[in-house]
Amino acid sequence: MKELLKSNIYDVTETIAIVGSCLKNMQPLGFEKIKELSPNIYELCLEETHINMAITKISGMIRTGKIKNIIFATVDKSPHCVQVHYIRNELEKMMNLNNINIVNYVVVNDELIEIDSNLISLSKSLTKLKNISK
Repeated sequence: MKELLKSNIYDVTETIAIVGSCLKNMQPLGFEKIKELSPNIYELCLEETHINMAITKISGMIRTGKIKNIIFATVDKSPHCVQVHYIRNELEKMMNLNNINIVNYVVVNDELIEIDSNLISLSKSLTKLKNISK
């Protein structure tokens, strides 16, 4: 596993995984499932790094033209890790990602749970969530 911000943007493969840095220790079997999807894994801790730095780094990686698939995976219920999933939405605002397949997972009980991009967007709107929960 490589540190996202210390990696060269050209050191990518067709499929990359960007994971919360605590995933490997907190959900080891789930982490192994991510490794099966892509051995090219970058760790990211948004307790240490501002999300904008990660977005800039990942956009540079995408611009190399090598990436076809991105996997975002984190533990669930972490206020810092949830931001990893917001990166997808920010990248979509910045650039055309039509040729890139992006999948978001939270890992619970070592199982990969896919999270839809609409749900990720909704999680940023507390007023919409409030109206849904009524």
